[in-house]
Amino acid sequence: MDRVYLHVDLDAFFASVEQLDHPEYRGKPVIVGGLPGDRRAVVSTASYEARRYGVHSAMPLVNAVKLCPNAIYVRGNHRRYSEKSREVMSIFYGYSPTVIQISIDEAFIDLTGTRRLFGEPIEVARKIKAEVKEKTGLTVSIGLASTMYIAKIASALKKPDGLTAVPPGDEEKFMLSLPIDRVWGVGTKTLEHLKAAGFRTTGDIHEKSIGLLTSIFGAGTGTFLYNAVRGNREMEFGAEPKTRSMSSETTFDFDLTDEYVIETAIMNIATDLLFRMHTEKLRTRTVMLKIRYEDFTTVSAQETQDRPVMNAEDMFSRCISIFRKKYERNRGVRLIGVACCNLEDSSVPLQQELFDFGDGKKASVENAIYAMEQKNPGIKIRKARLLNQ
Repeated sequence: MDRVYLHVDLDAFFASVEQLDHPEYRGKPVIVGGLPGDRRAVVSTASYEARRYGVHSAMPLVNAVKLCPNAIYVRGNHRRYSEKSREVMSIFYGYSPTVIQISIDEAFIDLTGTRRLFGEPIEVARKIKAEVKEKTGLTVSIGLASTMYIAKIASALKKPDGLTAVPPGDEEKFMLSLPIDRVWGVGTKTLEHLKAAGFRTTGDIHEKSIGLLTSIFGAGTGTFLYNAVRGNREMEFGAEPKTRSMSSETTFDFDLTDEYVIETAIMNIATDLLFRMHTEKLRTRTVMLKIRYEDFTTVSAQETQDRPVMNAEDMFSRCISIFRKKYERNRGVRLIGVACCNLEDSSVPLQQELFDFGDGKKASVENAIYAMEQKNPGIKIRKARLLNQ
């Protein structure tokens, strides 16, 4: 049976939620990540109106202010974003039991074997787009293909509010129709290397043997390029440990090399994941971090402590501890993922510790904030990252 995947991507998600909640923001450039003057803040999401000025995610906020000084700048409300994300993901489960959420704003839906229930996949994609818009006020862009890799690329081609379907058997034809910079996983340094080596089109890559590609680009990048232009059938996204777990990952628009920017991205991913765990009343003692470099090599590591993660600061601290042990400095980072493994019910009482380090009090404060924000979505209380962290 042929596989059928939808990749669904929420359009400019954080900025779109701000525009949804604040009608006066609609049609205007909105940049989420910080306020002008915030030291070392980073753009988390830019609305499409702001992107026309060249603003993109992971850009230092000071650069965004230079490009688009008249934009609306907000620090963001991750609790609200998590709430809207759950609304959207719950819609996906109405069409398939297999939904692979790989970040707060994107997921794969496995439609294999669902035709008798829901009809042709292209019609399912249209239904999902309409239902998301009607029930949440947000738009999504969808890619439909027989592989996760092709579906992910296809979803980005007609943003916002787009739909691109690649028929089975047309995977290589589709890849050969793309410019090299549309090949997902080819970062800025790989693109420069390709151009320097005389590769101008995906066809140039396709006609070369895997041996030649690995000799030029190395085993990791060469093998990836060979498989990518053939549809990368074996690539899976969002793979998690088989134990009960929850994860989130982000692929960056550009390779990141500034460690502060990378660590800030880790903080945002870890915070989103903690909100999801809090909502589902789960806790963990095991945190895993995944780093994918510019050449597509991937490293991951996990740490388990006797005490469960108590609050956002604790979660971030554990992630950063792993990152600083594993990160190879000056290498560009394409993707960061955080997973919490061996999840357990947070309602089960913990053994009381001899000393109180204040973690319980911080968790109580966070819980109170969650409760306030649930009743009043306009409330935005966030712990800022300290400059010396």
